Amino acid sequence: MTEENAVKKVIIFRLEAEEYGVEVNHVQSIERMQNFIRIPNAEKSIRGVINLRGVIIPIIDLRKRLSYEEVPYTEETRILILALEGNHAGLIVDAANDVMDVFESEVVAPPQAASKEEQMYLKNVIKKESRIFTLLNVHAVAESLETASV
Repeated sequence: MTEENAVKKVIIFRLEAEEYGVEVNHVQSIERMQNFIRIPNAEKSIRGVINLRGVIIPIIDLRKRLSYEEVPYTEETRILILALEGNHAGLIVDAANDVMDVFESEVVAPPQAASKEEQMYLKNVIKKESRIFTLLNVHAVAESLETASV
């Protein structure tokens, strides 16, 4: 396979033992975990906001959004800063592992077994060699921010 056949470059991140991906062109930066300002009455998965280089960014705990059990943050915890159509959002993930090329032949539709909420946030499944990971639908995440109280 050649570089020209690559569908996209994807950043791989982890929630518990599961690997997920997000397209590189949606990621502005990957930041270490930092303190955030809580927002009263915000949806439970919205942890608060941070001031990142003069930009106020809402922070979403992706574990909560995807119904994972809450765990303490670690040295590996990262915030993926997304830039979508002029808006920014930060996603708290357990770790950001690597960047890889994804080819058309490695992309399949997500399983129907996922819950309705999970299906909304999951774009595709990627089968790459012995690894399987889910590509996150960042536009659905951004739309959920617009409807939440931030």
